[in-house]
Amino acid sequence: MTTDVFEEHRSLLTGVAYRILGSAADAEDVTQETWLRWNTVDRAGVDDPRAYLVTVASRIALDRLRSARSRRESYVGEWLPEPVSDIPDGADHAELADSVEYALLVVLETLSPLERAVFVLREAFQFPYARIAEVIGREEATTRQLARRARDHVRERRPRFDADRGSRRRITERFLQACLEGDLDGLTSLLADDVTLVGDGGGRVRAPMRVLHGIRRVAGFLHAVAQERNAQRFLDSAGVEERADLADLDIGLTEVNGAPAAYVAADGRIVTLIVLDVADDLVRHVYLVANPDKMSRLRTPPSS
Repeated sequence: MTTDVFEEHRSLLTGVAYRILGSAADAEDVTQETWLRWNTVDRAGVDDPRAYLVTVASRIALDRLRSARSRRESYVGEWLPEPVSDIPDGADHAELADSVEYALLVVLETLSPLERAVFVLREAFQFPYARIAEVIGREEATTRQLARRARDHVRERRPRFDADRGSRRRITERFLQACLEGDLDGLTSLLADDVTLVGDGGGRVRAPMRVLHGIRRVAGFLHAVAQERNAQRFLDSAGVEERADLADLDIGLTEVNGAPAAYVAADGRIVTLIVLDVADDLVRHVYLVANPDKMSRLRTPPSS
């Protein structure tokens, strides 16, 4: 019974932890640590196993996030969340799917740890304020203030646009095609004037060390990287054996965090992932993930 109850809530716990931490590996560690605590608690005093388990997992994730923030200050270059092909909790309804969208996870990185935990528990999982207050050890009034501040911050940084999955996929396809064809004009036409590009190589793979701002710099960078001589440098740094012709690379679209993304795969593994944040039919942000440590939970489509 102990195992059955925990397994019933495992995916929920991993989903909560992933949204709080932005790291699937850390989220799995949080779930395992929650299991160890659940295995030793006197369950006769646990009236609501779901609430108890989420409370434990959230507190562990919050502690990990605080320590992770200090480690990320010494991270080489820009830090981006770890993308996943399979959303930890399945996200089988719209609210959960929206709450794990990659661009939103990037924005959540700008919240304080407490604001992020409150936002995730309230906006994604609809936990009552009284329960969230118990999780974070604050008064309910303070919890409501944290939630309001987090919502305002997210709304300011990420307004809601009407970019449905179909239009995002079409724009991602056009973006990828323009890059592959070296079509600078076509690529530029897809970018907003104030577009930004954030690259995450973790100091192990070639990637921009700082955020690129503006259509000229972003388009120029993408166009240059698509040239074979520069593309090979990226692949070399990712541990891909040098090849005379890059045409045998697997390049296409896949699903990441519930939305379309472009990928480059070699030797059976994804080495570069590009996630586009689209609004009003224009690309507002480009997220380029190349750190090998963040690729283990990505997969290419079966047909590729």
